[in-house]
Amino acid sequence: MAAMRVRVTTLLLVAATALAIASRPADAATYVPIPAGRFESVLPQGTGAEASAPVEIAAFEMRETPVTAQEFAAFVQTHPAWQRGQAPAIFADARYLSDWPAGDRPGGAGRNAPVVNVSWFAARAFCAGEDARLPTWLEWEYVAAADETRPDARADYAWRQRILAWYSQRAAAGSTPVGGAPNAYRVRDVHGLVWEWVDDFNALFIAGDSRTQGDPDVLKFCGAGAISIIDRDSYAVLMRVALLSSLSGADTTSSLGFRCARGGRG
Repeated sequence: MAAMRVRVTTLLLVAATALAIASRPADAATYVPIPAGRFESVLPQGTGAEASAPVEIAAFEMRETPVTAQEFAAFVQTHPAWQRGQAPAIFADARYLSDWPAGDRPGGAGRNAPVVNVSWFAARAFCAGEDARLPTWLEWEYVAAADETRPDARADYAWRQRILAWYSQRAAAGSTPVGGAPNAYRVRDVHGLVWEWVDDFNALFIAGDSRTQGDPDVLKFCGAGAISIIDRDSYAVLMRVALLSSLSGADTTSSLGFRCARGGRG
């Protein structure tokens, strides 16, 4: 079943990419360099489900901030096939950009906030327009482990509790502008504003009974739902894995945005 899901997603991605013309925006976004490093994920990277081995993360670049509603509006205005009401249902569900007053532009208050209610297919198309891609889970987790001064703050209980406090808040449409304090890699807003799509979201290890069968915004995630989590104290990360694993590429939610990456992958 999982292999079939990946094959279907791949075929849909090929078709979705054809909807986007790969032209970089006039106002190029800021990408920051992420150095290569050795990193141990909370998800198993070894040969067994209960053990992990450090992995080598190749150097890459990541967008400094999540993609904003204003930036995504510029994309859909030049790529009308991705406007609300124009994108095929197979690539974007009925709630795609539903928080926008019009199909091609957001409301004034949220223009500089992260775009939400955007599907994985649409996010991939946007990144292609910047000669970029969505980050992998390991790349995102690597960057998200940093606090303001340390590249890996995960052993700091106080920092983990601060992150968990945000994850425990009720999901709501993003309205806070991007531009928070940078972490040690100079990447902003990895935590605190929205959840984020990753390229390989459908390859994360989650038990089938943890997947939502209805509203993707109903975050009914429990610790028992995740399998093969190595560091089970990382409950905030567990919730993010559970959310991403519950979705299909066409799904959208009012708390999920994205950012792009370039290079890397080894």
